[in-house]
Amino acid sequence: MEFISRFCQIPDRSCFLLGPRGTGKTTWLRSRLPDALFLDLLEPALHRSLSAHPERLRELIAGSPGKGTVVIDEIQRIPDLLTVIHAILEEASPPRFILTGSSARKLRRGGVDLLGGRAVHRTMHPFMAAELPEFDLDRALRVGLLPLVAGANDPVDVLDAYASLYLDQEVRAEGLTRDMGAFNRFLEAVSFSHASQLNVSAVARECETERKTVAGYLGILEDLLLSFRLPVFRKRAKRATVAHEKHYLFDAGVFRSLRPKGPLDRPEEIDGQALEGLVAQHLRAWAAYSRQPVGLYFWRTRAGSEVDFVVYGGDSGLQAFEVKNARKVHSTDLRAIRAFREDYPEAESAVLHRGSDRMRIDEVWCLPVDDFLRHVSPGRSLLDWL
Repeated sequence: MEFISRFCQIPDRSCFLLGPRGTGKTTWLRSRLPDALFLDLLEPALHRSLSAHPERLRELIAGSPGKGTVVIDEIQRIPDLLTVIHAILEEASPPRFILTGSSARKLRRGGVDLLGGRAVHRTMHPFMAAELPEFDLDRALRVGLLPLVAGANDPVDVLDAYASLYLDQEVRAEGLTRDMGAFNRFLEAVSFSHASQLNVSAVARECETERKTVAGYLGILEDLLLSFRLPVFRKRAKRATVAHEKHYLFDAGVFRSLRPKGPLDRPEEIDGQALEGLVAQHLRAWAAYSRQPVGLYFWRTRAGSEVDFVVYGGDSGLQAFEVKNARKVHSTDLRAIRAFREDYPEAESAVLHRGSDRMRIDEVWCLPVDDFLRHVSPGRSLLDWL
């Protein structure tokens, strides 16, 4: 697969670059920083050496004079290196450190040196439609937009391996749980909650595990950057809203690979979950790459009216989006977004659908989701292309 430029930007100062495995962090950095010193902590010999003596990092840097940037892959594997890096950054004319990671768990634990604010934080996400020379919505819904998968000859096989091997290896490597059978049952059960309100007790019943254990497993997924939650939008609320957050796996293809399928499962239901998740991952990447104070939410009243996404802050102000896995939009499909606009008349709003017609009904845009995703680009408002 040819190299594809990304919207993510490398800062001039040291930074943490976090993102799930397969999002292309190392490939991208090697292309952007060909003259940097690269240290991959997944290499067994290097991992053993620096685990035993983290101060050997100084020797490796001294052995590559003139390298202005040092990239350390999977920094969470040796958190003690951060103390050495902190000391180096205190010295005169230190190199710039780019510290990549696919897990935030060890970096969030108490006592881990996070460089005292000397390194900013950035995140890498799956491809966005606007990054790709050609974007195929149907393919994105089937196999997702992970660079690791997008460049594979057999994307379905790579997805299956990603879900089974990567998760198993990562969870075992960090000693996050001893009962992998229970964790795998949890993965299947929680896949049903993708793009839905998260009820931890219900997931626990489904996988026959204690609620406390399931809450811990959810924390593992989030620390491994494989899932995220959207809170309820309650600012200046005029109606009673629900309490539970919505839960998403980070990529539509990973959701597909984890979601069990049987004769009682309706394909359109799974397609709808995948479509909403695809929009969610685009909005999340857009917010991260835009570097603006943008919050992502959903809105649902106790009476049952729901708007899938609310974007609040930054240049976008207040925007509401409803996702419909249908090729036609009818006036009745706008009930929830009309209710939202009654409470927030200043909001821009759009219904995203699978059809090809672009319409405007009662000041609500009805847009092909394909077109919308192609125009989601950091640094610009989500609807300014219209």
